[in-house]
Amino acid sequence: MNYKIKSRIWIEADHNVLLGEGRVRLLKAIDETGSLSKAAKSMQMSYKKAWTLINAVNKSSKKPVTITSIGGKGGGGMVLTEYGRKLILAFDDINKNCWSHLDTQIEKINNL
Repeated sequence: MNYKIKSRIWIEADHNVLLGEGRVRLLKAIDETGSLSKAAKSMQMSYKKAWTLINAVNKSSKKPVTITSIGGKGGGGMVLTEYGRKLILAFDDINKNCWSHLDTQIEKINNL
């Protein structure tokens, strides 16, 4: 029988969640769609919840993660800042390395 360690990580800033898997998925969806509304819809999430999450990310980060443009004829939108893109890459790398480490640690149980 093979065992596997399951874990979720998130990054906090002053006891507030900055990033976790859900927030990163939302940021990626914003990057793909150029819109918080479309990103929320693609994730079957309410706009209010998506806005609350993104607002929390922006308040917890040292630099803005998203930029909002006001609606007009073509409607408004939201895009990631360069800092936001770098945060996503860093989180994905941390997450991947965490899983790689846990895969080596489970051998302590598998080899008993």
